[in-house]
Amino acid sequence: MTGHRKWFSSLNPASTKEYITFGDNGQGTKWVLKNKQGENGMVVRNKARLVAQGFCQKEGIDYDETFAPVARLEAIRILIAFAASKGFKLQQMDVKSAFLNGFIEKEVYVRQPLGFESVDFQTGKALYGLKQAPRAWYARLKSFLLKSGFVMSSVDKTLFLLSRGGDTLIDIYVDDIVFGGSSHALVSSFAEQMSREFEMSLMGELLFFLGLLIQQGPEGTFVHQAKYTRDILKKFEMGDSKPMTTPMSTNMALDADEDGEAVDQKEFRGMIGSLLTSHHQAVKRIFRFLKFTPKLGLWYSSGSSFSLRGFSDADHAGCRIDRKSTSGTCQLLGTSLVSWSSHKQASVALSTTEAEYVAAASCCSRLLWMKTTLSDFGLRFGRIPLLVDSTSAISVAKNSVLHSSTKHIDVRFHFLRDHYKKGDIDLVHVVSANQLADIFTKPLEFDAFTRLRGGVEFKDP
Repeated sequence: MTGHRKWFSSLNPASTKEYITFGDNGQGTKWVLKNKQGENGMVVRNKARLVAQGFCQKEGIDYDETFAPVARLEAIRILIAFAASKGFKLQQMDVKSAFLNGFIEKEVYVRQPLGFESVDFQTGKALYGLKQAPRAWYARLKSFLLKSGFVMSSVDKTLFLLSRGGDTLIDIYVDDIVFGGSSHALVSSFAEQMSREFEMSLMGELLFFLGLLIQQGPEGTFVHQAKYTRDILKKFEMGDSKPMTTPMSTNMALDADEDGEAVDQKEFRGMIGSLLTSHHQAVKRIFRFLKFTPKLGLWYSSGSSFSLRGFSDADHAGCRIDRKSTSGTCQLLGTSLVSWSSHKQASVALSTTEAEYVAAASCCSRLLWMKTTLSDFGLRFGRIPLLVDSTSAISVAKNSVLHSSTKHIDVRFHFLRDHYKKGDIDLVHVVSANQLADIFTKPLEFDAFTRLRGGVEFKDP
């Protein structure tokens, strides 16, 4: 019961308003027990948390707004790349029972948990499980940071920046709080402020975050998922499988196999959820590739320039079932890969030119988001190079006349042409052999796969 009592000690009985009261007619509660693991997979702490059964809440009666912003993974990679290029280490802090620091606006009643009949608390703190709890905690954290002199990003509402005397402090909130700055004094001052305002359960150099293992050094930062790879290989009993050198065979066609053997739907969906992909044999091939390269990760060099560029490519009619094309894009800061995508296009492209044009439009939208985000870091860019290996797609983007071969393309994709005319991007031709986005569109042979993988600094430590 030690974990349970530690949790109750984080509640302050002398809270300002009696918003949450234990009673007989309120929301149910239950204990959630968890072993928190460190970067090496060892249990570092046993956690007990009282969670309200928020599924019983009624909108408009128990809560109004529930949305709370969450940082994009691209924003985290941008911060890692920025910190590596500026030569400072990122720090991490975990606020103990973070949601309990938020205050809810509506009166909510909860029933006592089993085993604590004699405990009676009255508090204004938001319990975990309540639908408005994440929003309440974010509002509390945001208010504190703004009062401390931080400025919120114009694009990413989880990114806060503080400039003082030429030094910069950057703070981003996802689950834990990641922060870093060019001045050790500024970083220490912020850590002390947070410790005075909130109770901390973890603070130190960023090592393990959202399943990512992060190794920071003077030459750069290496990010990988070796622990997650070991966990999923063990979960699906593929730890002893034969390793493969590429994630997918160039001879494998992902057709509809109506005469194929039935597979365990629960296992298959679990594997898809772990890898965001489909087709059972293809998924197993990816797991065997992960067995071959368990520590493969992204390298963010401290010596890399901070120029922004993008690559886009398409595999025309690559899907054997509905003949839709696959778009592949990647965005780099210098040599550091910070964003990428690989997805099937929403409609059938009538030509390779159309497929490449649609892929380039997708890449353009990501580059514009990154450009705006990086402006909050004090970085300014002129025309951003967007490298495409299709001269015909580039010609369509640069031609303001909608002739017969392009008038059927959805109007929303023509914003690529609009931003080229505005001077936001510069469409540049690249030979197919150097098209880095090709790795995100289709299976490749080992030599080509390894060469392109190295081009985006995706390597073993």
